[in-house]
Amino acid sequence: MNEILTGNRLAVLRRNTDPRLEWLCAQIARNRFLPVPPPDRVFIGDGDFRAIGAEFLRHFVRYGGLKPTDRVLEIGCGIGRMAVPLTQYLESSYDGVDIVEDGIRWCQEAITPAYPEFRFQTLDVANALYNPGGRFDAAKSTLPYPDHGHDFIILTSVITHLRTAETVRYAAEIARVLRPGGRVFLSLFLVDAKARDGIAKKTARPAFIDAPGPEYIADENAPNAAVAYSEAFLLSVFEAQGLRPAKPVLRGHWSGQREAENFQDLLVLEKEGAR
Repeated sequence: MNEILTGNRLAVLRRNTDPRLEWLCAQIARNRFLPVPPPDRVFIGDGDFRAIGAEFLRHFVRYGGLKPTDRVLEIGCGIGRMAVPLTQYLESSYDGVDIVEDGIRWCQEAITPAYPEFRFQTLDVANALYNPGGRFDAAKSTLPYPDHGHDFIILTSVITHLRTAETVRYAAEIARVLRPGGRVFLSLFLVDAKARDGIAKKTARPAFIDAPGPEYIADENAPNAAVAYSEAFLLSVFEAQGLRPAKPVLRGHWSGQREAENFQDLLVLEKEGAR
């Protein structure tokens, strides 16, 4: 599953895109009636809130295989950047969890009243960057959801802020709450040989410290600010939980060694068992 989805394969993927999805994403990107958080409450991410959310909706559907009937869980839902466009696509339920209470509060105030099937809650785990005073250790925490209750789980730039023990724990919890045959969509920094070359040549952004791996950090004083992982190591962590790649990795341009449309790498995993 090491194949790179770039060039001609991306062109084919674009040509085969459902025009209804393209129409929906275009409408979301310019729909001024969809909620957008005020700038002073945005604690992560930049750029056009609606347009970025619409672009990821394309990824969820085209690359991840998201269906309107899927029960979705987003780990690290932040300020609702992914949840807002999903309100226009999903016919089922959505659960969002994050460690930043103010982001969850905004989602509860701005999204849930209009879309009651979209539920949000705070997970008060410690993170040196986003929730230093958290009560629980992320390496030991449990997601507040029952076993096998979700069909599709989203983590956009979440693994990028977790250390190894935390990542191992999240992998186990994802496997627990995902139904057999369900899928996980992740955006992250995966270090293969070419990305490793970018780190060594200092073309990578973030500028990860050249190290043996399997964990790479960009700032020793703030290690949770940006974390990359050896691809082989990270896949082995998920494989130990019965989660294996469902698609070739969609490579990003973060390493400075590739041309790509997306910044981070995109990875889709599938849990063992029938859908």
